[in-house]
Amino acid sequence: MAPTPPPAPTQAEHRFPCNTCGSDLRFDPVAGQLTCDHCGNTQPLEGHGPQPQTIRELDFRDALNANLPDVEIEETRVLSCPNCGAQVELGGPDHATECPFCATPVVTDTGTHRHIKPRALLPFAIEERSARKAMTDWLGRLWFAPTGLQDYARKGRKMQGVYVPYWTFDADTKSRYRGEQGTVYYETRTVMRDGKRVQQRVQKVRWRPAAGRVARFFDDVLVLASRSLPKRYTDGLEPWDLSALEPYRPEYLAGFRAEGYTVELDEGFGEARVYMDRIIQRDVKFDIGGDRQRIHDINTSIGDVTFKHVLLPVWLAAYKYRGKTYRFVVNGRTGRVQGERPWSAWKIAIAVILGAMVAGIAGYLIAQQ
Repeated sequence: MAPTPPPAPTQAEHRFPCNTCGSDLRFDPVAGQLTCDHCGNTQPLEGHGPQPQTIRELDFRDALNANLPDVEIEETRVLSCPNCGAQVELGGPDHATECPFCATPVVTDTGTHRHIKPRALLPFAIEERSARKAMTDWLGRLWFAPTGLQDYARKGRKMQGVYVPYWTFDADTKSRYRGEQGTVYYETRTVMRDGKRVQQRVQKVRWRPAAGRVARFFDDVLVLASRSLPKRYTDGLEPWDLSALEPYRPEYLAGFRAEGYTVELDEGFGEARVYMDRIIQRDVKFDIGGDRQRIHDINTSIGDVTFKHVLLPVWLAAYKYRGKTYRFVVNGRTGRVQGERPWSAWKIAIAVILGAMVAGIAGYLIAQQ
């Protein structure tokens, strides 16, 4: 008789009814508690806030070999945006929505996405109103931005709070290298210049072989696990205070959306290796020493690789203005803003005309002297 298969992971549910009126509670970033917008009831979130947190890492090889315990896997209902590819979790009976990343209307079925469960997250710390102000202030500081877009953004629909997926990787590395150390010295030569003999110092480098070992433990190398936003935007939201990560609790997602990862674990580790190799190369150059360094070969062994799937908070705005979509992202902890750089053709034209006028006046005054 065939063995009974283990039970399938239960579908995640991120809705929490108010015990007073039954409406959905949401996580309030400012108060750090669950709040009912319908009746004003509040519910404290035990364990929220700065305190020592132990977040267990997962074994990378076990995950690649599909040997993670079932408790580390979950299924969620998601929509897949046909425009930007985002996979955004749905809650409750929702079937139709708009993609928060690119404002594309999406109608979806009730399909599920099976994935590694988040181990930790950074809860939102600023509310939507503060994020919107940060965005409009940022737009106001951009020269040549359309004034209408700033007004439209200020008066437009609410921004959406989305937890964006990331991988973090830990690894213990040991590297052997071969290279050369260069010492700068100078020689004095006599050369002819304008018919005269002059002495000239010439820089030279004396090279000698170098070899050795370096070791480094990498902790929480952060890799974006999403393709729905340009990486230059999300990189611009850094730094993230990963020391403040809290163990994953679905209560933090109440009232927000969470994006499912689309960069798989092995691909994410490939990106982490690029970062690690760059740091190891820097360590090797430091170890070689001298004035100049040449690296011929680095052989790195990597052990004890572990990882976490974490969620980081981002406020999103996607506006269609005069036929063009503009996207803005705000760090849900610090208020740092990144987005597409809008341009106003008439402002640029006026600046060019004024510049030409100023140059003409300056040229005329110089000519009169």
